Formats: sequence, C-alpha cells, structure tokens
Amino acid sequence: MNHQPWQAIFEKYDIYHHDFEKSPFEITADQIKKATAHFKDTNEKEARILCKQDSRKARPQIFVDNNLFVLPIKNGTYVILKGEGYVDIPPIESPLNPYESRLDFELETSLVGNSEMQHLDFAYASSLIRTFLHDDSLVLTIRGRKYTPKLGFEFYVGHHKLIAKSVQAEVDAGYEGKKQVVLIEAKNAATKNTIIRQLYYPFRQWQTHTKKTVNILFFEKQKDSYSLWEFGFSDVMDYNSIQLLRSAKFEIKS
Repeated sequence: MNHQPWQAIFEKYDIYHHDFEKSPFEITADQIKKATAHFKDTNEKEARILCKQDSRKARPQIFVDNNLFVLPIKNGTYVILKGEGYVDIPPIESPLNPYESRLDFELETSLVGNSEMQHLDFAYASSLIRTFLHDDSLVLTIRGRKYTPKLGFEFYVGHHKLIAKSVQAEVDAGYEGKKQVVLIEAKNAATKNTIIRQLYYPFRQWQTHTKKTVNILFFEKQKDSYSLWEFGFSDVMDYNSIQLLRSAKFEIKS
C-alpha cells in the first residue's frame, strides 16, 4: 500500500538511518507533500491518505520490514514509531446467541444498504448495545469527527512520551448513560486487527469531557451475526496497555 511514495519520503529525509530506539521520527504534512510532489496520483502524495494505515496489512512494505507504524500528534504533524501499533480482533469462538429485539415492530428502512452505521444503529434500536452493556439508560449522544483537546493529552508508546494536540478523532457512535459513556468503532467486514489509535484517542479525548467511566466497544456485522468486543486500558497513559475484556456474537430476531 503506497510503497513507492513512502520509499521517496524515507530517502529524502534519510529515515532509513534514524535511531527509533532513541526517539520517534517526526514528520509534517508539508514534508510529505514535498517528498512526493513528483507523483501524479493524489493517493500517492496526500499526507492524510498516506498516513491512514488502519490495519497491519494497510502498512507500506517499508513499515512492515522495519516494524513501524505512524500516529498523528498534531493537526498536520505525525510521528513514525517502532513497535506494535495494532491490536488483534480475535475470532469469537462461542456459539451465536439468539437475541430477541425489544422493538415491537419490524424496521424496514434498516434493510436498505449495507453500511457500518446502519448496522450499528439497528443493533442499538433493537437494544442489543444496552443489553450487552447491562445499561438501559444509554442514549446516542456522539457521532463523527471531533478534535482532541488543544492542550493535548500525554501518553507513552514504549518508553517514548508523546503529546497529542488537536488531532481529529472519529467515533462511529457514542452513547451516554447514567454512569458511563460508551464509544464504538464499527466495521461491516471481517477485521483481523485495527490500529489502537482508533480506540485510544477517542477514549482519552472523552475522558477530558466527563467524569463518568468511558468504555470502548468494537462492533462488527457479518451476514446475520452482530459481534461485540469490549476493550479496556490497564494504564490510561500507556497506548499498548489495551486488553480484551469480553466478547460475544448475536443473531437479532424480530
């Protein structure tokens, strides 16, 4: 994925010889644009696209070969780091649980299309999200992209301390209840792993806005099954302290 543009970037700024054990390599969108100016395709020179590496497989070969991943730390500024930037989404081996929708009528509009959002909305409308979390008070309050706090939040990747300021963090859906806020990253295809940033940045972002417990779910719709994974961080300052708490898959019956 975008192997040649990243080779050009590594060569221009001599990233091949950077000591990643000592520090991450900081790079700006302007620097990426300059190094890739000779490429014709927008996908090969747009920093936002080149730095969107949401799974291990989406990384260019040079990142795979050197065990690297990239994180945004400011609007238009990124860091390249060595280490594990992703978390596995393990298959759910337990049997498919039949779930009886709490709706007393059948939704017709939810059958139109095949988007992550509509499947997640259907799961919420059927009260599956509330049931999985044992919280009937949850209501939809968050959706889409928002910037992390201007003052930023500190965190560690390995022994490197980073500060993320005014970075876009996207939540497919967020729900608030009496005692908790729940943030969901949703997919409508089989997912083997995802970059931890998609879970960690919103988690840290919304912790600054509420004193309630902030919980994280990963949601996936495949054929007739709705799967949910609940993740947590054993140390909120540690990007790599993510751990799977529980998971289950359901078939929603009208």
